[in-house]
Amino acid sequence: MKKSDPIHLELSRRERQIVDAVYRLGRATAAEITANLPDPPTSTAVRTTLRILEDKGYIKHELDGVRFVYMPRQPHEQARKSALSHVVSTFFNGSPEQAMATLIDLSPDKLREADLDRMQQLIDQARKDKSRRGS
Repeated sequence: MKKSDPIHLELSRRERQIVDAVYRLGRATAAEITANLPDPPTSTAVRTTLRILEDKGYIKHELDGVRFVYMPRQPHEQARKSALSHVVSTFFNGSPEQAMATLIDLSPDKLREADLDRMQQLIDQARKDKSRRGS
């Protein structure tokens, strides 16, 4: 997986669930990952999938005594940006405005004043940055 590759794009449903569990947990053994899966498969199936995900470059492991401890290969923030960039490109014709409008439309009741204030600060900062660049 290259740094620019969106996370999750070519993963099966079960692989996605396992990668999601690894991100949620940060560092975890195969048993801990299995315990965090919906309708978990056998522990052998999880270990096999972890090996496949490691071969694909999504996760890595360290030895802790005799146990393998798995963790994401890509930092969470980098994976988040990569995935969101792919979604904006694919579903919103590259328009961050359309993506943001859809997010706001999906959850208007969940937005707190602090959320709206933070969004406004980000918009104001983007305007300042754009004017500095002369765009």
